[in-house]
Amino acid sequence: MEKVKIGIIICDRYKSCSGGKCFRAATNREGAFSVYKDIDLEFAGFTSCGGCPGGNIEFAPEEMKKNGVTHIHFATGLLVGYPPCPYMEHFKEFITEKYELKVIFGTHPIPEKYYKTHLRLKTWNKQFIKEAVQASLTNELTRLNYD
Repeated sequence: MEKVKIGIIICDRYKSCSGGKCFRAATNREGAFSVYKDIDLEFAGFTSCGGCPGGNIEFAPEEMKKNGVTHIHFATGLLVGYPPCPYMEHFKEFITEKYELKVIFGTHPIPEKYYKTHLRLKTWNKQFIKEAVQASLTNELTRLNYD
């Protein structure tokens, strides 16, 4: 079975997060982890961005790559925080170009309460964020299970 080593970068606002929803989603292959249905996953990195404007983005991917990471997931918190991270697009370009790592937006399914709030606030109306949230949107029942 193919194996992929994953690193997760979370928003610094959530730096004390234990990663429970992310790891549950990976085990269940839900949210952005649904693309790994028949692939063995190993986690080899978990850190925050370092705070705006993402000082840790310059260094953390290098360490993750040294530990075999090939795919970096930006945690769902970067998508659903208020406001969503304004630097995600730049982070992806930097990590892809400098470290040649695949960057995926999202980890666990977006909780329903965040989904409803962002719809009301229209924070996901720009093309980039519309595309970035797709892998973590799932369906209402799954979103409710992550509330």
